[in-house]
Amino acid sequence: MTFTRSQTSSRGFAAFTVLMVALFIGLGVWQLQRRAAKHALIDALTDRVAAAPVPLPPQSEWRTLTPERDEFRRVGLTATYARLPDAMVYSAGSAVREDVSGPGTWAFLPARLASGETIVIDAGFVANTMQERSIQDRQIGKLVTGEPVTLTGYLRFPESAGLLTAAENRDKRLWFTRDHLAMAKALGWGEVAPFYIDLETPVPDNGIPKPGPLSPHLRDEHMQYAITWFSLAAALLVAFAVWARGRRPAKQ
Repeated sequence: MTFTRSQTSSRGFAAFTVLMVALFIGLGVWQLQRRAAKHALIDALTDRVAAAPVPLPPQSEWRTLTPERDEFRRVGLTATYARLPDAMVYSAGSAVREDVSGPGTWAFLPARLASGETIVIDAGFVANTMQERSIQDRQIGKLVTGEPVTLTGYLRFPESAGLLTAAENRDKRLWFTRDHLAMAKALGWGEVAPFYIDLETPVPDNGIPKPGPLSPHLRDEHMQYAITWFSLAAALLVAFAVWARGRRPAKQ
């Protein structure tokens, strides 16, 4: 059995339509699955930040901690800020701090536990009006008293720089990614924990830097994306139906 060129073209377009509709529907279902996973993550993070602080896990457990299970876990610890250079991380705002809405920097300081390990503390936000390095050094230096401090905060894990992320300025000790492991290597902090602590309390008397409670707000646009993919599938089916109807031979 042979097919005319027109029939071959029609079958090819029909196969392409089926393939694309299946692809669009698959992408829509995938977005719905991601939405369900995102909602489960939001629920888990909300529970973690609202829970009572638990003791910081011992060093023997550090390598078993993961962002999926432990990000934003609320912990309590006692540590002494080390007399070492701090680092600042630029931010245009915050998705996890409702009291931070404008640009500024986050102050990262190394601190030592009584057991000897070094842990990095994100001590809080410094507003964009205080970006002169000498002013920052004076204010943040007030935290380094040599005395142990009782801290409450959240376990956080390092970020990876994107392709368009600016490189750090080591002269100003300024980073653009929360990668405390890179800071430790560049500034001589020694071996540090694989996570850092996003500080909640205590708040310095002058509020600089400014720690605070976290409230994660993750973007949830998966339903919109799913509707878009399903709409494209429906539109393609309608277009194919109109095209196929137009190719029917006219009745005599």
